[in-house]
Amino acid sequence: MTRPTFPISPPSDEAMADDGPQVIPAATVVVFRDNPRPGAPPQLLLLERAATMRFAAGAAVFPGGRVDPADRALAAHLLPDMPIEMSAARIAAIRETLEETGLLVAGCAPLDPQAVREGRARLLETGALAPVLECMGWQLAPERLAFFAHWCPWQDKAFDTRFFLANLGTGQVEIAVDATENTRLFWASASEALAMAERGEIAVIFPTLRNLERLARFASHEEALADLARRAVRRIHPVIDKRADGPWLTIPDDQGYPVTAQPLATARRG
Repeated sequence: MTRPTFPISPPSDEAMADDGPQVIPAATVVVFRDNPRPGAPPQLLLLERAATMRFAAGAAVFPGGRVDPADRALAAHLLPDMPIEMSAARIAAIRETLEETGLLVAGCAPLDPQAVREGRARLLETGALAPVLECMGWQLAPERLAFFAHWCPWQDKAFDTRFFLANLGTGQVEIAVDATENTRLFWASASEALAMAERGEIAVIFPTLRNLERLARFASHEEALADLARRAVRRIHPVIDKRADGPWLTIPDDQGYPVTAQPLATARRG
């Protein structure tokens, strides 16, 4: 069996090269919380996409979405020394999580749930995070989001998605679905989510499945951070590997994923 050849793209803190595919910058947050059952692995926040959505319709995914121009403007102001692609992705991740779930991640101080509800309502009205921060008097620490992974299909109009980790611990856990792009929010450990997918209770796309398998290896948020310290994150471009038993969708084997290939016929890509 030949080893698949993966495309080479710029470092993760840079935009896709001009001679690469024309992609859409996006960001996602894997939100951890302590499991209510003592000694059980941490739970992760997942949402089910509405069946009418163009991307991942009906699938269970982590909160997130595309990076907007307003995210870039706020990122340049709050994190002037960080590469703009990385800082803007962090701002987009915070904004999308508040918009979709009602959680504010990477805040500098604990907030009253009612204040967060008010801030979310303002965000839904304005569509931008900066005026919400100014109105509510909130301060952010986007650098606290840990850069976990970077996925981008090698094709035009694909989402160039940076994944981050956030940990609520025993903090704010009041959530509410936005009821527009999404239909359900739920907490589950990575192993529980994988079991739900195996039973057909939820649908997951290829990147989510691989990330859940990777996250299931960690007994805590701290273990996940320790794993990140051992490797440099780079863009993952899945490729099709033509094998004797048919085509497989594959990813590199040096990014910490325990499963790196799946038969193309069974892989949901979007």
